[in-house]
Amino acid sequence: MQRISRRTFAERMAGAAVGTSAFTIVEPQLVRGAGKEKLKAGVVGCGGRGTQAVADLLIGTENTEVIAMGDVFKDKLDASLKRLKANARVTERVLVDPEHQFVGFDAYKKVINSGVDIVMLCTPPGYRPEHFEACVEGKKHVFCEKPFGTDPVGVKRFMAAARKSERLRLTVVTGAQRRFSPDYMETVKKIQDGAIGDVVALYAYWIGGPVIQQKGRDPKLSDMEWQHRNWYSFVWICGDQVVEQHLHNIDVCNWVMGMHPEKVVASGGCAWRPREELYGNIYDHVSADFVYPNGVHMSSHCRQFRGPDIYRHVGELVVGSKGRSNCRDLGTGTGQDVRDAFRDPLESPYVREHVAMVNSIRGDGPYLNHAMAVAESTMTCIMAREAAYSGQEITWDEVMASNLDLQPKAFAWDAKVAVPPLPVPGQYRFVSFPR
Repeated sequence: MQRISRRTFAERMAGAAVGTSAFTIVEPQLVRGAGKEKLKAGVVGCGGRGTQAVADLLIGTENTEVIAMGDVFKDKLDASLKRLKANARVTERVLVDPEHQFVGFDAYKKVINSGVDIVMLCTPPGYRPEHFEACVEGKKHVFCEKPFGTDPVGVKRFMAAARKSERLRLTVVTGAQRRFSPDYMETVKKIQDGAIGDVVALYAYWIGGPVIQQKGRDPKLSDMEWQHRNWYSFVWICGDQVVEQHLHNIDVCNWVMGMHPEKVVASGGCAWRPREELYGNIYDHVSADFVYPNGVHMSSHCRQFRGPDIYRHVGELVVGSKGRSNCRDLGTGTGQDVRDAFRDPLESPYVREHVAMVNSIRGDGPYLNHAMAVAESTMTCIMAREAAYSGQEITWDEVMASNLDLQPKAFAWDAKVAVPPLPVPGQYRFVSFPR
């Protein structure tokens, strides 16, 4: 890095990899591009998040370049490449020639096989298990946007690949960027060391506005294209708000506890979302009561209401026997939320996560693999969604035994993709064990 030495950054990142202290630094002979050589990256999913992730990687690190891009839509890829080329801070290291611009459902395979060292997975989350599994089979290091799936079958598939990535000592860094915010890192460590006594309760909040990607459906669009272009409205590809967005806060609570909950009861529904095609089949609010194995409860509340005077709050609260913390107030930095603006991009956790990834790959910092930890947080969120949809109490063992698979049976632009109705508790049932 030009403005922060690798040694300084490594010291500041100490403790970032919660649960990975038993791992050793990745062996140089297992890492293509180790040392001072350039690391080549490819991105799968060229929407706004994928485009910004590429910029964050290149802004925060040196001797890295992006050589391949893939998306199901050519217009998304073209727009992303144009935006990156217009960014003076990164344009010289965006080296994606026409032969390395891949479009289609198999674009991810072509990116993986394009000579890259790092694959950045930034598609909607319904694709994450299949794409991550292919990356691990290809022995690639991965930046993996959250969440890690939308149903139990997919997340269990991701978990199996996560275990293999650990055995291969592949670096896996996630878009759960609070794990790379200095204030969060320092505060969580202090909480775990007893700064506020024994944890007796936790609260997680994402109280915000809706994500609406389209104004209406062009009648010429097939089911598959429509649902991809409006992906946030459909459970199979989005996971619902509690999975796609609220994971950030629930992951922090799991991080603090060093474990996942063992059961949950939840409620939710649609207070304002019309029963129209544009709004798909997701809820606009979910509240959940989780219980950890030690009996501690975590209360979670997420909603996406619209209106100029709607109350908004994103954050966490941990209550201890000797005090309380918002999970960032015991740090030595600004104490601001990770979504706040940063004057120095190198201080942004959105950039720091990529710096930490590259340092892990090169052996300049601690080895990082957050795949299993955030997979467990993803399953925690799915457990809450299914509890809200069904009205049932759902346990970790039940969700881990479930054969619920939401993915379409065929991926083609002319495929018919039926949209299940909005779940109604008491009518919708979560079935855990195969019959």
